[in-house]
Amino acid sequence: MPVSSSSSVPVVEPGGASRGPATLTELFFAFNWLALQGFGGVLAVVQRELVERKRWMTLDEFIEEWAVAQVMPGPNVINLGLILGDRFFGWRGALVALAGLLTVPLIIVLCLGLVYTRYQGHPQVAGALRAMSAVAAGLIIATGLKLLPALRKHALGVPLCLALTAVAFAAIALLRMPLMAVLLIVGGVSCVLTWRKLAP
Repeated sequence: MPVSSSSSVPVVEPGGASRGPATLTELFFAFNWLALQGFGGVLAVVQRELVERKRWMTLDEFIEEWAVAQVMPGPNVINLGLILGDRFFGWRGALVALAGLLTVPLIIVLCLGLVYTRYQGHPQVAGALRAMSAVAAGLIIATGLKLLPALRKHALGVPLCLALTAVAFAAIALLRMPLMAVLLIVGGVSCVLTWRKLAP
Protein backbone atom coordinates (compact mmCIF):
# COMPACT_ATOMS: atom_id res chain seq x y z
CA MET A 1 0.00 0.00 0.00
CA PRO A 2 1.54 3.37 -0.97
CA VAL A 3 2.31 5.79 1.83
CA SER A 4 1.06 9.32 1.80
CA SER A 5 3.94 11.76 1.50
CA SER A 6 2.22 14.03 4.04
CA SER A 7 2.79 11.53 6.83
CA SER A 8 5.82 12.34 8.97
CA VAL A 9 6.01 9.13 10.99
CA PRO A 10 5.50 5.62 9.56
CA VAL A 11 2.51 3.89 11.11
CA VAL A 12 3.24 0.52 12.67
CA GLU A 13 0.91 -2.25 11.59
CA PRO A 14 -0.07 -5.29 13.70
CA GLY A 15 2.45 -7.55 11.96
CA GLY A 16 5.35 -5.56 13.38
CA ALA A 17 6.30 -3.70 10.17
CA SER A 18 5.57 -0.04 9.46
CA ARG A 19 3.88 1.09 6.28
CA GLY A 20 7.16 2.29 4.89
CA PRO A 21 8.97 5.58 4.22
CA ALA A 22 6.98 8.79 4.62
CA THR A 23 8.58 10.56 1.65
CA LEU A 24 10.61 9.86 -1.46
CA THR A 25 13.54 11.66 0.17
CA GLU A 26 13.49 9.25 3.09
CA LEU A 27 13.38 6.34 0.66
CA PHE A 28 16.36 7.71 -1.29
CA PHE A 29 18.59 8.24 1.74
CA ALA A 30 17.60 4.90 3.27
CA PHE A 31 18.72 2.97 0.20
CA ASN A 32 21.75 5.22 -0.20
CA TRP A 33 22.87 4.41 3.36
CA LEU A 34 22.10 0.75 2.76
CA ALA A 35 24.27 0.69 -0.35
CA LEU A 36 27.16 2.45 1.39
CA GLN A 37 27.21 -0.28 4.05
CA GLY A 38 27.03 -3.17 1.61
CA PHE A 39 30.68 -4.07 1.17
CA GLY A 40 30.70 -7.68 -0.02
CA GLY A 41 27.89 -9.14 2.08
CA VAL A 42 24.91 -6.92 1.32
CA LEU A 43 22.30 -9.46 2.50
CA ALA A 44 23.15 -8.89 6.16
CA VAL A 45 22.88 -5.12 5.76
CA VAL A 46 19.59 -5.26 3.85
CA GLN A 47 17.94 -7.50 6.42
CA ARG A 48 19.12 -5.39 9.37
CA GLU A 49 18.13 -2.06 7.82
CA LEU A 50 14.75 -2.94 6.31
CA VAL A 51 13.48 -5.42 8.91
CA GLU A 52 15.13 -4.53 12.21
CA ARG A 53 15.84 -0.78 12.02
CA LYS A 54 13.33 0.70 9.55
CA ARG A 55 10.70 -2.00 10.13
CA TRP A 56 9.40 -1.49 6.60
CA MET A 57 9.02 -5.26 6.27
CA THR A 58 8.42 -8.22 8.53
CA LEU A 59 10.94 -11.05 8.49
CA ASP A 60 8.52 -13.25 6.53
CA GLU A 61 7.96 -10.50 3.95
CA PHE A 62 11.70 -9.98 3.62
CA ILE A 63 12.33 -13.67 2.95
CA GLU A 64 9.58 -13.77 0.31
CA GLU A 65 10.68 -10.58 -1.44
CA TRP A 66 14.37 -11.55 -1.29
CA ALA A 67 13.52 -14.89 -2.90
CA VAL A 68 11.76 -13.05 -5.74
CA ALA A 69 14.70 -10.64 -6.08
CA GLN A 70 17.12 -13.57 -6.36
CA VAL A 71 15.14 -15.29 -9.09
CA MET A 72 14.86 -12.11 -11.18
CA PRO A 73 17.76 -11.14 -13.48
CA GLY A 74 20.17 -8.56 -12.11
CA PRO A 75 21.67 -7.74 -8.70
CA ASN A 76 19.46 -8.93 -5.83
CA VAL A 77 19.50 -5.73 -3.81
CA ILE A 78 18.61 -3.60 -6.83
CA ASN A 79 15.69 -5.89 -7.63
CA LEU A 80 14.52 -5.62 -4.01
CA GLY A 81 14.88 -1.84 -4.12
CA LEU A 82 12.73 -1.67 -7.26
CA ILE A 83 10.10 -3.92 -5.66
CA LEU A 84 9.89 -1.89 -2.45
CA GLY A 85 10.08 1.48 -4.16
CA ASP A 86 7.20 0.51 -6.43
CA ARG A 87 5.20 -0.82 -3.47
CA PHE A 88 5.50 2.44 -1.51
CA PHE A 89 5.38 5.12 -4.23
CA GLY A 90 4.80 3.41 -7.58
CA TRP A 91 7.21 3.95 -10.47
CA ARG A 92 8.62 7.10 -8.84
CA GLY A 93 9.57 5.10 -5.78
CA ALA A 94 11.24 2.45 -7.92
CA LEU A 95 13.38 5.09 -9.66
CA VAL A 96 14.24 6.84 -6.37
CA ALA A 97 15.25 3.57 -4.70
CA LEU A 98 17.42 2.73 -7.71
CA ALA A 99 19.03 6.18 -7.60
CA GLY A 100 19.66 5.80 -3.88
CA LEU A 101 21.39 2.48 -4.43
CA LEU A 102 23.60 3.66 -7.29
CA THR A 103 24.44 7.38 -7.11
CA VAL A 104 27.00 7.81 -4.30
CA PRO A 105 28.30 4.20 -4.41
CA LEU A 106 28.99 4.64 -8.13
CA ILE A 107 31.12 7.71 -7.45
CA ILE A 108 33.01 5.90 -4.68
CA VAL A 109 33.58 2.80 -6.82
CA LEU A 110 34.95 4.89 -9.70
CA CYS A 111 37.38 6.63 -7.33
CA LEU A 112 38.43 3.34 -5.71
CA GLY A 113 38.90 1.84 -9.17
CA LEU A 114 41.37 4.55 -10.04
CA VAL A 115 43.24 3.99 -6.77
CA TYR A 116 43.22 0.20 -7.22
CA THR A 117 44.59 0.50 -10.75
CA ARG A 118 47.56 2.37 -9.34
CA TYR A 119 48.23 0.16 -6.28
CA GLN A 120 46.91 -3.29 -7.24
CA GLY A 121 50.43 -4.78 -7.30
CA HIS A 122 51.06 -4.12 -3.61
CA PRO A 123 50.84 -7.24 -1.39
CA GLN A 124 49.06 -5.23 1.33
CA VAL A 125 46.20 -4.45 -1.06
CA ALA A 126 45.77 -8.11 -2.03
CA GLY A 127 45.81 -9.13 1.64
CA ALA A 128 43.18 -6.54 2.54
CA LEU A 129 40.87 -7.79 -0.21
CA ARG A 130 41.25 -11.42 0.96
CA ALA A 131 40.41 -10.33 4.52
CA MET A 132 37.27 -8.52 3.32
CA SER A 133 36.09 -11.65 1.51
CA ALA A 134 36.26 -13.58 4.78
CA VAL A 135 34.24 -10.87 6.54
CA ALA A 136 31.63 -10.92 3.75
CA ALA A 137 31.29 -14.69 4.05
CA GLY A 138 30.82 -14.38 7.81
CA LEU A 139 28.10 -11.76 7.35
CA ILE A 140 26.20 -13.98 4.91
CA ILE A 141 26.39 -17.00 7.25
CA ALA A 142 25.25 -14.92 10.23
CA THR A 143 22.28 -13.53 8.30
CA GLY A 144 21.30 -16.99 7.14
CA LEU A 145 21.23 -18.15 10.75
CA LYS A 146 19.10 -15.15 11.72
CA LEU A 147 16.56 -16.01 8.99
CA LEU A 148 16.19 -19.64 10.14
CA PRO A 149 13.40 -18.95 12.69
CA ALA A 150 11.11 -17.86 9.84
CA LEU A 151 11.15 -21.45 8.53
CA ARG A 152 8.95 -22.49 11.45
CA LYS A 153 6.00 -20.84 9.70
CA HIS A 154 6.72 -22.43 6.31
CA ALA A 155 4.13 -24.86 4.98
CA LEU A 156 6.74 -27.56 4.32
CA GLY A 157 8.01 -27.61 7.89
CA VAL A 158 11.52 -27.10 9.22
CA PRO A 159 13.00 -30.57 8.42
CA LEU A 160 12.08 -30.47 4.71
CA CYS A 161 13.16 -26.82 4.38
CA LEU A 162 16.55 -27.66 5.89
CA ALA A 163 16.85 -30.65 3.57
CA LEU A 164 16.20 -28.44 0.52
CA THR A 165 18.73 -25.94 1.86
CA ALA A 166 21.34 -28.69 2.21
CA VAL A 167 20.66 -29.91 -1.34
CA ALA A 168 21.03 -26.39 -2.74
CA PHE A 169 24.27 -25.86 -0.80
CA ALA A 170 25.72 -29.18 -1.94
CA ALA A 171 24.76 -28.51 -5.56
CA ILE A 172 26.45 -25.10 -5.62
CA ALA A 173 29.40 -25.48 -3.23
CA LEU A 174 30.34 -29.12 -3.80
CA LEU A 175 29.05 -30.08 -7.24
CA ARG A 176 29.72 -26.63 -8.73
CA MET A 177 26.39 -26.56 -10.53
CA PRO A 178 25.33 -23.26 -12.16
CA LEU A 179 23.12 -21.10 -9.95
CA MET A 180 20.37 -20.94 -12.56
CA ALA A 181 20.18 -24.74 -12.76
CA VAL A 182 19.93 -25.00 -8.97
CA LEU A 183 17.20 -22.36 -8.92
CA LEU A 184 15.22 -24.17 -11.59
CA ILE A 185 15.62 -27.66 -10.10
CA VAL A 186 15.65 -27.19 -6.33
CA GLY A 187 13.52 -24.05 -6.43
CA GLY A 188 11.05 -25.71 -8.78
CA VAL A 189 10.72 -28.75 -6.54
CA SER A 190 10.25 -26.48 -3.51
CA CYS A 191 7.53 -24.48 -5.26
CA VAL A 192 5.67 -27.60 -6.36
CA LEU A 193 5.83 -29.16 -2.90
CA THR A 194 4.63 -25.95 -1.27
CA TRP A 195 1.79 -25.56 -3.78
CA ARG A 196 0.64 -29.11 -3.17
CA LYS A 197 0.83 -28.58 0.58
CA LEU A 198 -1.25 -25.39 0.43
CA ALA A 199 -3.74 -26.70 -2.14
CA PRO A 200 -7.23 -27.30 -0.67
